[in-house]
Amino acid sequence: MKLYTYFRSSAAYRVRIALNLKGLAYEAVPVHLLRDGGQHLAQEYLAVNPSALVPALQDDAIVLSQSMAILEYLEEAYPATPLLPQDLVGRARVRELAQIIGCDIHPVNNLRVLKYLVKHLGQDEQAKTDWYRHWIIEGFRSLEAHLARNPGTGTFCHGDSPTIADCFLVPQVFNAKRFDIDVTAYPTIARINDLCVDLPAFKAAHPSQQPDAE
Repeated sequence: MKLYTYFRSSAAYRVRIALNLKGLAYEAVPVHLLRDGGQHLAQEYLAVNPSALVPALQDDAIVLSQSMAILEYLEEAYPATPLLPQDLVGRARVRELAQIIGCDIHPVNNLRVLKYLVKHLGQDEQAKTDWYRHWIIEGFRSLEAHLARNPGTGTFCHGDSPTIADCFLVPQVFNAKRFDIDVTAYPTIARINDLCVDLPAFKAAHPSQQPDAE
């Protein structure tokens, strides 16, 4: 199993957490998004993932390139240590929480969007930072409300063991802190994150622990 990854990619970070939680060994193949004009744009990598994004997971004959699809695949292919609840409603809720992050927050703050703001729309670095912070704050307000109001929230985002939702949450909090967002304003998010980051699977997936960390 190979994971094409970039140490600071939140989408790759999600997959690293899931692989670690499931105890699956993999080879990390770094793809630097800034070096050499962006290694994700090189023909060698485009042959792996035509979308020119990370992560991509290669397992046997399959290559998958969307983090949610990868986590769903891992859940079905390697059912030990499940990351989705057994009940229908629980599974739907975990997917909902993950997609609040993966669909509502992350895409508008992706590196290529931020570069476009500066290079093509003429925004300066402060405007780019304001953009980034705005969408995380908007998304965290929503996510906090979903977590705080629902009795399904337990020790973790759902229940008392990590799920796919926690795999999405921790990287997004990491990004928020990089941009000096006060996560304590979202107490449920902060509590769950503080618990997760102390677990070995999450620690090993942290950007600072990756072979390409800078």
